[in-house]
Amino acid sequence: MRFLSAVVLLATAVVSCHTTTIEREREPLTPMSFEKVTLEDDFWLPRLKTQKETLVPFSLEKTRFSVENLRRVGQYLKGEKVTKPFEGALFVASDLFKVMEGAAYLLTLEKDAELEAQMDEIIDIIASAQAADGYLYELHILPEHLRNKGNEWGTGHKPYSKVAYSHELYNMGHMYEGAIAYYQATGKRKWLDVAEKNAQHINKVFFEGDSNYNEGKPITQTPGHQEIELALVKMYRVTGNELYRNMAKKFIDLRGTEESKNAEGAAAGEYCQAHIPVREQMEAVGHSVRATYLYSGMADVVSMTGDTTLLPALNSIWHDIVDRKMHINGGLGAVPGIEGFGPAYDLPNRDTYDETCAAVGNVFFNYRMFLMSGEAKYVDVAEVALYNNVLAGVNLEGNKFFYVNVLEADGKKPFNHGRAGRSPWFGTACCPSNMARLIPQISGMTYSYTDDDIYTAFYVGSSTVVPLAAGDVKLKQTTAYPFEGKVSIEVEPAVEGEEFTLWLRIPTWCGEQFVPGKLYSYADNNRSKVVAKVNGERVRTTVVDGYMPVQRAWKAGDRVELELPMPVRYSVADERVEADLNRVCLTRGPLLYCAEQPDNEYPASHYVVRKIGKQGELAIFDEGIMAGIPNITLSSSSVDLLEGKATPATLTLIPYYAWNNRGDNVTMNVWFARDAETALNGLTRTVGNVMDVRASFTYPNDDPVAVADGKHPKSSNDHSIPRWTSWSQNQLGKTQTLEVTLRKEQKVESVSIYWFDDHDGVYLPASWSMEYKDGEEWKPFQPYITDRFGVEPNQFNMVHPHEAITTRALRVTMVPQPNKAVGVLEMVIE
Repeated sequence: MRFLSAVVLLATAVVSCHTTTIEREREPLTPMSFEKVTLEDDFWLPRLKTQKETLVPFSLEKTRFSVENLRRVGQYLKGEKVTKPFEGALFVASDLFKVMEGAAYLLTLEKDAELEAQMDEIIDIIASAQAADGYLYELHILPEHLRNKGNEWGTGHKPYSKVAYSHELYNMGHMYEGAIAYYQATGKRKWLDVAEKNAQHINKVFFEGDSNYNEGKPITQTPGHQEIELALVKMYRVTGNELYRNMAKKFIDLRGTEESKNAEGAAAGEYCQAHIPVREQMEAVGHSVRATYLYSGMADVVSMTGDTTLLPALNSIWHDIVDRKMHINGGLGAVPGIEGFGPAYDLPNRDTYDETCAAVGNVFFNYRMFLMSGEAKYVDVAEVALYNNVLAGVNLEGNKFFYVNVLEADGKKPFNHGRAGRSPWFGTACCPSNMARLIPQISGMTYSYTDDDIYTAFYVGSSTVVPLAAGDVKLKQTTAYPFEGKVSIEVEPAVEGEEFTLWLRIPTWCGEQFVPGKLYSYADNNRSKVVAKVNGERVRTTVVDGYMPVQRAWKAGDRVELELPMPVRYSVADERVEADLNRVCLTRGPLLYCAEQPDNEYPASHYVVRKIGKQGELAIFDEGIMAGIPNITLSSSSVDLLEGKATPATLTLIPYYAWNNRGDNVTMNVWFARDAETALNGLTRTVGNVMDVRASFTYPNDDPVAVADGKHPKSSNDHSIPRWTSWSQNQLGKTQTLEVTLRKEQKVESVSIYWFDDHDGVYLPASWSMEYKDGEEWKPFQPYITDRFGVEPNQFNMVHPHEAITTRALRVTMVPQPNKAVGVLEMVIE
């Protein structure tokens, strides 16, 4: 397929001292599917084994209630009596499907009859929950009295009546991806048949008209959360059925049109990228996960249909992201309230959001842009997001997760949905389940090809057989990447003397900046030279679109060696990024480094890095959870808050992905001040924004103001700091309130509460809610769609508003457990 063949690029290469002109035709690439690449790698293979042994069983257990929802639907469809209602949020099935997708990929790692049998059992349950016409959505198949009352606002009154919120199509998109992966891994079609039946049903309802839906008229809505678009293209790749490719294009063409926006329950507005037609969108806006899934689908459609009218929007959006809206770790979506893109250059470090799912979406988007174009810059962005933000999303043991990824932590603020560290799970579990499915896909992102070209993408120890037009080519790659830059590729063509071009990716970080775009650049002179050799003879080639071409008549035993030097590099940000002014961060190869307090004498943000370019001392942790991970030690200085000056100190850095594996409530920093004044200004925190706290009742030895004293609890049973409780015999079981008055009217981005629970009269509340004052009127504080009024012990329970609010007073209403009192240790209003 050469839909984009209008552009031909030329490179002049010298191979074995003979000048050769190499032409690269810009055409869509075909990726090597995950099941056709065998990982033999010391970096990724242990992670996949951890996922198989820890993350997948853990995640399947956490999503078991979703299996039970589907089981009840199947029982209801069979006419059996069902009494237990639907459990969880309206999108919980998607988390199950993502975990199953990840499990499917891992079945190619090694056969596991037990896991496969478990998958088959769940697939039988999914199939039983599908209506005869292909519809599959628990909350509309179950009778009304079995539907979760808390989901009524988002489901609509009948199927597909509120696609902007219902997640009907989002859930199915993730089901398609899971079914496709399981088919590729095992050859079993049952789940894929369920997926295809549903896709054909959706095509009829949305694009043809079905008498059982919307009075027989086509539904002109687009989903509020994109996902089905890229899943349909993936189904087309596997089945060859053009219907699915065409459906993806239709959903993308419809988004943001007047026809779509005027439909009942339709997606609209920048939040879900439905404000204008996609071809008119030139900036990345709204919810970052929704956005990257949409952009991924758009790139897929270009590759699969040749519709180049989408290219101006894709190119403009990509540049908007990498030039103005991306953190140096590849993180997207700096604004907490919408989990999305903010204004250009608004990239805070301590108070950012950077949802793990957005980094996953960044990988998907850029990898598809690469497959569309063959340009290495897209892999370079995907690589930075993968090795830094995505990998940071799960701990080294594979059982705790970041939803939010900050670039600075003070050891106190609960930045990760109520915790100052990773969480074992979340009420909205999109991030853990996305981790479960992305990391096992790495093998499928190592190579891609055309008729007579092989492209390297991620450098990973692996082996595969690439099916070129003139004959198969066996490749075996050996590397210690990302810790070392030596890459060796053994080539064995099935046909001796077969001619093709091997394109070696030369990462952006080897040049003048760490990651593509205009946001970040190197400030040092630690340049180095990339060297490539074939059978020991140096290749001298002009790099084309980030790729070094090696073209020859290949024979068995040919060996390609690539040396990507990895000096320590110092980056600075565009001066319009206020959070990074007069600051520097350090990288080595594709890895971003940070300081964490377990390795350093002082809090991480106290360190000053004055001298640019020092290499420091590279070492490897040899024991504990960090064994095998490199660290860098530099001479530095640290500021003293009282003295206001810097004194000499040793600074130790670790890869950003590896932080928060040795305990919570630790300090961490990525961007280091260049002088003491900058460091001190960054550490200056305003006095608390709370002016007063009043309670409906307070135990005489407690104080309601204690909830805003800034003292961080060690646990919910922490007796070492002041607290507020409603303890009294005549108050047990009675509803209590805390009314918080702020120093001035302000925008509220989040509220976090750390509950007191001594199991001796004071317990976690049964439930709670909140109101905010609008003038003289108290109005309900509606939580953001993925948030809940949590009652978890030993952590902050954070909630964001569903819509932006500005107020000077908040009121928390707590319903105690029967015959119990309630208590709060700390409350943080951001």
